[in-house]
Amino acid sequence: MRERATLQPAGRRGKTPDRCQPMIRDTATDGPAGFEIGPDFEGFAQRNDVYRRSFWDRSVRNEKTERFYATYREPLSQWRKADGFTQRDYALRNAAWHVSDLFTEARRDDDRREGFSDPYTQQLPPASARVAFATPQAAAKEVKRVARAFGAGDVGIAARDERWMYTAKMSDMSGIERPVDIPPQLDNVIVIVMPMDRELLSTVPSALSGAATGWGYSHDTMTLLAVTQYLRNLGYEAIASANDSALAVPLAIKAGLGEYGRLGLLITPEFGPRVRLGKIFTDLPLTRDAPRGFGVREFCEICRACSDGCPVKAVPKGPPGPPPPGPSYLRGVIKWTVDAEKCFGYWAQQNTDCAICIRVCPYNRDFTRWPARLWRRLAGSRWRRLALWLDARLGHGRRLLPSRWWAG
Repeated sequence: MRERATLQPAGRRGKTPDRCQPMIRDTATDGPAGFEIGPDFEGFAQRNDVYRRSFWDRSVRNEKTERFYATYREPLSQWRKADGFTQRDYALRNAAWHVSDLFTEARRDDDRREGFSDPYTQQLPPASARVAFATPQAAAKEVKRVARAFGAGDVGIAARDERWMYTAKMSDMSGIERPVDIPPQLDNVIVIVMPMDRELLSTVPSALSGAATGWGYSHDTMTLLAVTQYLRNLGYEAIASANDSALAVPLAIKAGLGEYGRLGLLITPEFGPRVRLGKIFTDLPLTRDAPRGFGVREFCEICRACSDGCPVKAVPKGPPGPPPPGPSYLRGVIKWTVDAEKCFGYWAQQNTDCAICIRVCPYNRDFTRWPARLWRRLAGSRWRRLALWLDARLGHGRRLLPSRWWAG
């Protein structure tokens, strides 16, 4: 989740949401989703994610983080003399972000960074007449068809759940906190899975690999806006959201799009962890999907590829547990938790985002090929240790030299 903005001191906080309002919870699917949520659960404020903290928290913000952000906006003249960190590597990475950036920066004068701190607003109003569907199931089927036609790798539908909505959003520029501006009557969430380029990600660590992330965001932005406008053209309210407004991974799991992995990311059956996520909140009645498991939790319990591969040991080696001390962690949930400060610190040190954990994950495979599908079946069965052995034996997850990528 790369961020791009001018570093500013934190400003005042705005009005927080009315905590007396009832909290809508979708607890019925917690068990099938594998969620372990305790009575000490606390909602999460966006200002505490490590990327927001890099704008106001002196324990995260430093010269390295400023230099990291500068590589996305300053002329590329002097960079590291290393394969994968040349001017053309940065040029491709930043070009991949361009479409996403156009929408993110369009309303800076209104103290909005849409897609990161705020939901998107660049939509036409809903039509005055509504198109009726025979059933919510028929509506869901059509929405999924449209989303895939617009480029989504997969799509699922979940109930809105206030536990995963930010308790408040925060402006990167002014530091002001505000309520999340998505009306509660938009009670269905369409979750979009956007795959990232596997070959580009194989070059990580490199600035070149960041092009996969950037294009994932740009393509996700286009798909989210197009599907949202389609829903509005049908006469329904719909709001597109990327990294803003709510935690995407819990909603994606509830929407049946994958499972939570040791590396702290969604692992999907079609693309492994090599995905970006987007959300559309709508009042269109839709049949919701159920969580589905395919053996990720059991496989991750015996696999340490991501924790062994992480250069700064940010990925936990042990079993799921309560979060560590610190503001950037969700309270009251038992899960694998990545050390956010170590992870982002390595990003800043490398002068680009990192995805080594994704590259080395055994689920990072091309599942259009039958050997990969066979491996996935093994990994989801009692033969998972054989799948893990085969993964190591075949040398899965090796880095592709950026110069080899450029050579074609």
